[in-house]
Amino acid sequence: MKITISVLAVLVLVVGGLYLWTRLRPHTIRTAVEIDASAARVWEILTDLPAYPEWNPFIVRSEGTPAEGERLRNRLVNRTGSMDFSPVVLTAEPGRELRWIGRFGIPGIVDGEHYFLIEPLGPGRVRLTQGETFTGVLVPFAGSQLDVRDGFTAMNEALKARAEAR
Repeated sequence: MKITISVLAVLVLVVGGLYLWTRLRPHTIRTAVEIDASAARVWEILTDLPAYPEWNPFIVRSEGTPAEGERLRNRLVNRTGSMDFSPVVLTAEPGRELRWIGRFGIPGIVDGEHYFLIEPLGPGRVRLTQGETFTGVLVPFAGSQLDVRDGFTAMNEALKARAEAR
């Protein structure tokens, strides 16, 4: 009985330590692109989820309503394959910010808070920043599965091309 309690205590400490470690030192990815278009135009493209298959090489399908509290259904494709996930929208400020959180199973295993920030740079010009912060007990072991920078960059460039095509 004492051994079982000791093993459980060590397990709780290890899992808790891993979780705390990733909260203090999360795995982050951040990419940006400047776009010759208005914030409203970039927002329109970003939130037109049914059109994603037409232009988006990273999130190839997205369903739902990009509004706070809503759940989306996304499919992403990268060099390691494809993945379906259902994030919950945390922020949807038109022309400014779209943010969601996706989780692998239960909270704290692998959590990814994804964001798109639209910053005006001048008349008809913005910077789109796309990023993600990963936390959770399995993050230190996820390795290349979390290396999605190329996908973010490809999506940014595709959105830029679509916005500037008008």
